[in-house]
Amino acid sequence: MAGEISIQPVSGKRDLAAFIDCAYRLNASDPNWVAPLRSEMRELLTPGKNPFFDHARVQFFLARRGGDVVGRISAHIDELALAQPPEQGMGPGTGNWGLFEAVDEAVGVALIRRAEQWLREQGMTRVLAPLSMSVWEEPGLLVKGHDHAPTVMMGHDDARYQAWIEGLEYRRAKSLLTYELDITQDFPPLLQRIIASGERNEKIRIRKVDKRHFERDAAIIMGILNDAWSDNWGFVPFTEAEIAYAGKKLKPLVFEDLIMIAELEGEPVAFMMTLPDANEAIAPLKGSLWPFGWLKMLRWLRRPRVTTMRVPLMGVLKRLQSSRMASQLAFMMIEYIRRNSIANYGATRGEIGWILEDNKGMIAIAEAIDSFVNREYLIYEKSL
Repeated sequence: MAGEISIQPVSGKRDLAAFIDCAYRLNASDPNWVAPLRSEMRELLTPGKNPFFDHARVQFFLARRGGDVVGRISAHIDELALAQPPEQGMGPGTGNWGLFEAVDEAVGVALIRRAEQWLREQGMTRVLAPLSMSVWEEPGLLVKGHDHAPTVMMGHDDARYQAWIEGLEYRRAKSLLTYELDITQDFPPLLQRIIASGERNEKIRIRKVDKRHFERDAAIIMGILNDAWSDNWGFVPFTEAEIAYAGKKLKPLVFEDLIMIAELEGEPVAFMMTLPDANEAIAPLKGSLWPFGWLKMLRWLRRPRVTTMRVPLMGVLKRLQSSRMASQLAFMMIEYIRRNSIANYGATRGEIGWILEDNKGMIAIAEAIDSFVNREYLIYEKSL
């Protein structure tokens, strides 16, 4: 496509609508791209609704050619990420870009360079990307697994983007992996013995979350998460506002028999969160709840029947990590949720992740239950 490319900041509701719409148009021909609900995207990108904006500087950009929108990108700086230790991936001087879409390489290059320029103008000396927008949302660029649709809350990118980004001297910073497994198969005998041993241990209690006390259990889970992940690469702590926001967003997908809290001598020390793959219900809606999509979603949420369950988060308090107890609790929670997923939701497939490529403990657990890597996302870095 010929013509001059113009990159301009998003300004006003019309530009924001064009920013949102861009992804739907450019990915319309990809059978494995799942259109998110437009209402959800609008909320994600709106200050005052998404608490990420409370601690971040954000600028959206649109690319136009001949008057047509041909790409988009966000540039953003998370003030909480700036305060993290540099050896954990973030740290002072680190900005990000994300929400990247482009019709061709020329547009893509122009957008990334404009995002880099904005970050430099804000005093940043390094970029870590793509992050759309927080590390807790859709981090990384999909580089493996383009042949199947993503599960709920996972990204899906044009396969061409990898070469475009790497052509701008971006280096691999970290790989994020997801693991797939056939949950209809019993676990190996050794794991079954470990689980049975835990069941005989009177100090251990594995319980479901209680939606009657949703705020209490959500706070327990987030507390364990902030402790368990605090030394992980890329970690940025949740704020109180973000905990409340995440709880509100996830509550419709919370089913008591799919989220477990492990207690040791009465103290909550670990959790496992599993979500039915809402993308299976969302994909046919093409991004809109109207006119009848809302009714379909309400029916699905009352009694979801899915092929896939996704485990987006697991955590064990730091003082127990690398212990046999941590592994035992993990296997027990996985097994209980596996049984419930089959019996109550008809699921046959599980997906765990993302998992950092150097998280040896989680990778060992994933391999022990005979799962395999089905998707890989890369986060890149570059000096500005």
